[in-house]
Amino acid sequence: MRTAIRAIAAAFFVLAVGYYLWHGLTYRSTDAFGGDVFGWVGWQMALPIVAVSVLPVAFLLTSSGVTGGNSPRFRDGRLGIGTVESFRQTGLYINEQPQLRIEMQVEGDGGENFHSHAKLVVPLAELALLRPGVVLPVRYLPGRTDHVEIDRSGDRSAMQQAMNETMIRKGLTTRAALDVAQRGVAAQAVVQSLSVPGETREDSTKVDLHLLITRPDGSTFTAAVQKFVPQRHIGQVQVGRIVQVRYLATDEREVVLALPVNT
Repeated sequence: MRTAIRAIAAAFFVLAVGYYLWHGLTYRSTDAFGGDVFGWVGWQMALPIVAVSVLPVAFLLTSSGVTGGNSPRFRDGRLGIGTVESFRQTGLYINEQPQLRIEMQVEGDGGENFHSHAKLVVPLAELALLRPGVVLPVRYLPGRTDHVEIDRSGDRSAMQQAMNETMIRKGLTTRAALDVAQRGVAAQAVVQSLSVPGETREDSTKVDLHLLITRPDGSTFTAAVQKFVPQRHIGQVQVGRIVQVRYLATDEREVVLALPVNT
């Protein structure tokens, strides 16, 4: 459908401009007042004007940032994790929504890192959610990493898998902890104590937490948890804060802390 719409718009542009030029070059007036100018001025002027307006709109409305899907070139690209570094408006608006150029650092599915950018139309109501440090799934082409597209496939499981592999490579979690996060019982906990040993990895700091966890039946138990927490999330694990956890019902010593990626 995307290709058909663009082909029709391009064909209309060629025909409209071609007819206007043909009409102007071949028109001969029959009056005595040099009316050949009317070969260029008249109803036919509307054709190239409309064509020039329709062509870019057709391409923009079928681009990835508007239709909600990735472009054919990136649809089967590799899935990576992009961390926003900065962004700015390009000056283009679609349906009164601004297009942004997003500069980001990307980690590929093989652990390779590279700087790239993506362009995305962002609703005005969501602009405040985009800021440096936000993590986004992206599609990229090996060997052409200067440009990526924000992944719009909606495949949450693939994104989570890519995120998990990235965290494992960085030493921020383990496969055992991910297993607990997947199979464990969801619960709430209150942070009773917090200490910071001083170890850091990437932009994350290791914290030792003592938690009071409430089981689904209302009873409680305590557990110690170690986790590397991004600097921007440290405020969420202060003493007295309520956090989300998962634990194994068969071994309540196995507890993992669940913090949202982007907050």
